[in-house]
Amino acid sequence: MNTFWSRLYSWADERVKLGGLVEYMGKKYVPVNRHSIWYYFGGVSLFLFIIQVVTGILLLLYYKSGELLAFESIQFIMAKVRFGWLIRSLHSWTANLFVLTAMIHMFSVFFGKAYRKPRGITWITGMVMFFLALGFGFSGYLLPWNELAFFATKVGTDIAGAVPIVGKPMMVFLRGGEDVTGATLSRFFGFHVALLPGIFTVFLGIHLLLVQRQGMSEPLSHGDSPDTERKTMPFFPNFLLRDMLFWLMVLNLLAILAVFFPWELGKKADAFASAPAGIKPEWYFLFMFQTLKYIPGKILFIDGEVLGILVFGLAGFLWLMVPFWDRKSSRGETNRLINYVGIFVVFYMIILTIVGWIV
Repeated sequence: MNTFWSRLYSWADERVKLGGLVEYMGKKYVPVNRHSIWYYFGGVSLFLFIIQVVTGILLLLYYKSGELLAFESIQFIMAKVRFGWLIRSLHSWTANLFVLTAMIHMFSVFFGKAYRKPRGITWITGMVMFFLALGFGFSGYLLPWNELAFFATKVGTDIAGAVPIVGKPMMVFLRGGEDVTGATLSRFFGFHVALLPGIFTVFLGIHLLLVQRQGMSEPLSHGDSPDTERKTMPFFPNFLLRDMLFWLMVLNLLAILAVFFPWELGKKADAFASAPAGIKPEWYFLFMFQTLKYIPGKILFIDGEVLGILVFGLAGFLWLMVPFWDRKSSRGETNRLINYVGIFVVFYMIILTIVGWIV
């Protein structure tokens, strides 16, 4: 058996020069500290994205876009295709866990100051992928063409349309017209299966290349200097095997959720029906949705909803550009204000999400 694998390696090495890659992997090390657990969420997010791609391709074999066929094609997948209900449920649950793990990874990088120089571009590529992940969720939500997705998309695009100057053209572009129709479904289908995955793959490649090039950042403990000697472990096989163990745990969790809590389809969308009572967006948009409900209709001369959207947009831009305005962290020092901002954001999102879910 060893002879077979040796010959196989030699055959591949002659053609693609694996020796350099193996040598590089053997020299790559990962920091070991009390925060090491957070390193694995980046790999888990990558694993969930792979599952999304695989299950999405399987669904694409039977899914038919269009307001006359979309809902029925999902019904066919769930009722007639062998294990179709399981694949759809896996795809839906994976989408939610993907956003959750990406969010955890983002905050762990933020609190660990892993965006400091020279990793600013790595942070930006990661944030772009996070925004694209939200785009995946928003565009994919409409594809079953059910009642809840239809009206949630209508509300979401109405909110986008409230942005001054660019809002109206943006809403028309997203909807493919003035209203949510079959043209909207076709656009969202194209965004979900072609445009967003293509852009995401480019940024993912850049992000992984930067991570491999720069290595994993380690938070400085109080009183430590950047030159302090650190504990490390080999990336291959030690860290990789631990990473794959996390993947296996997540896969088990996905299987439990998909089997015991299958994703429901609901009723087919009807543009002439009234919106269901208590309609809400997905959980990762819920804190923003709930915030907009609390803002008064008018604040001075600005519509409250418009002001809320502008504040969220500015906050998102500042969060994206944190490596460039948190100068203290780039010098290896601790910036307590940044930590307080991050803690406030985490608790704000959690509390508003819970309130929005309950109310």
